[in-house]
Amino acid sequence: MPSEDFMRRAIALSLKNAHSGCGPFAALIVRGDQVLAEGTNCVTDTNDPTAHAEVVAIRAACAQLKSFELTGCDLYSTCEPCPMCLGAIYWARPQRVFFANTREDAAAIGFDDALIYQELTAPLTQRKIPMTQMMRDEALEAFRAWTRNPDKKPY
Repeated sequence: MPSEDFMRRAIALSLKNAHSGCGPFAALIVRGDQVLAEGTNCVTDTNDPTAHAEVVAIRAACAQLKSFELTGCDLYSTCEPCPMCLGAIYWARPQRVFFANTREDAAAIGFDDALIYQELTAPLTQRKIPMTQMMRDEALEAFRAWTRNPDKKPY
């Protein structure tokens, strides 16, 4: 069952972050009744466009667990995850995600991810940022090397 206490803690962090002039977003990674990691949006503080609250929390929790998976963990976010965070969440594999605000709520205050959702389904030739494939044959050698490596750690 989701815990309102964990979401309240995330909301308190997001309020503190918003008052400091940073993005109004926060996230927690929880396992059982223990908070493993907290994250707040620190994009503007760090000049890192990937420093969204969920990504910051995932990185901290994975470092603490010494694992790239969040097996048995829940993620609490103050907002529905953006496409980038959603990708990170799926790669990290928590068991559940709980969120408060919606993507429409975020769009209403200037954090609109609609373009990214549209771009994900657009053909490469129709995307806003041009994307050109090149040197595939040469790059495939790294894929072949990884496939042949008996010491690889699959994820």
